[in-house]
Amino acid sequence: MAVRVAVNGYGTIGKRVADAVARQPDLKLVGVAKTRPSFEAATAVRKGYPLFIAGDAGTKAFEAAGIPTAGSLDDLLGQCDVVIDCAPEKVGKENAKLYDRRSSLKAIFQGGEKAEIAERSFSALANYGECRGLRRVRVVSCNTTGLARAAAILRSRWGVARWDATIIRRAADPAESQRGPINGILPSFHIPSHHGPDVRTIYPDLHLRTTAVVVPTTLMHVHVNQVELARAPRDVEELREAFRGTRRFRLFHAWEGVAGTPQVMEYARDLGIGPRPDMMENVLWDEGFHLDGREIAFFQAIHQESIVVPENIDAVRAMFDLAPDAERSMAITDRTLGLRP
Repeated sequence: MAVRVAVNGYGTIGKRVADAVARQPDLKLVGVAKTRPSFEAATAVRKGYPLFIAGDAGTKAFEAAGIPTAGSLDDLLGQCDVVIDCAPEKVGKENAKLYDRRSSLKAIFQGGEKAEIAERSFSALANYGECRGLRRVRVVSCNTTGLARAAAILRSRWGVARWDATIIRRAADPAESQRGPINGILPSFHIPSHHGPDVRTIYPDLHLRTTAVVVPTTLMHVHVNQVELARAPRDVEELREAFRGTRRFRLFHAWEGVAGTPQVMEYARDLGIGPRPDMMENVLWDEGFHLDGREIAFFQAIHQESIVVPENIDAVRAMFDLAPDAERSMAITDRTLGLRP
């Protein structure tokens, strides 16, 4: 029998997670929850997703907008085995109190919440097995997901002695109009930035230091990584092949003409990856790898709107023991979402 899934929050991440759940052979999307009428709420109904009302909003506002609803959030929680909380940052902490009232209900939170909200932070490549059977799991943020995926490769093959990463952050998502620098570059004076400590909620012994700047773009984040490995790769091609041969990494050759994030997202649009033209994989460039003994440098780009989507699906499988290991869970997820086999 399929695991019954609710998605609480139907914004940038929630709508993508809901679409991904609906594509899985072993999961059933019971419904989604919104706090107020919006075009996204209307779209959910058009897609056939039962829509439930979260927060203090009543039915009248939805009725006035002509959007039918199926009940309250509490009604939705009573129909599911697990809720994926995709509410805005810090709202999940309050929602957790609702979930805790139901002893059999499992919950997945997003990286905007503190790690303490869950039993473990999750990244499929890093710790799928450690999260099997858990009741509360937190899928880490987009940048942390990208770093944790890369760490899974570097740690297992060569070991990591030291890692410095500069995160060049997008200022806003494409649909946002109320935030972000218009003409400027904003440094973060918190050193390390929160990303390094967040990765250590998955890899406690990883010597990773992160800094961040915000730039006026909406497309993606870019990481500039400088790593001292414990053991040297044979050559730079061995390094490239380790990434190329791992799920959820996409490497571009020089001849493809992908100079940066605009071409990456145009590639995603042309390919039609997943329910939307998203890029759910870490993006790297063949030309972006450099090797000097045990010291390496590489660039990677992270699509902030979608990279955590497959991780949420794998987290459900881990919590309900639907697949024996990360590889088999990721194979199902990637196939259904149209990612590279």
